[in-house]
Amino acid sequence: MVTPEIFKERFVAIASKRELLVELSLKDNLGSLSIDVMQALEELDDLLIEIRKVFPDWQ
Repeated sequence: MVTPEIFKERFVAIASKRELLVELSLKDNLGSLSIDVMQALEELDDLLIEIRKVFPDWQ
């Protein structure tokens, strides 16, 4: 069973990956892979927004 604390730990772990995607998106040698990186970043942002709606006290 996933407790709220475990869920929060997973949320923090996922949120910490955002910076890696931002750094990757700034590289100019990705070619068409940059589309995938930008899509992943958008989807991660959407996920973080939804999680914060459900758990507004989590940063």
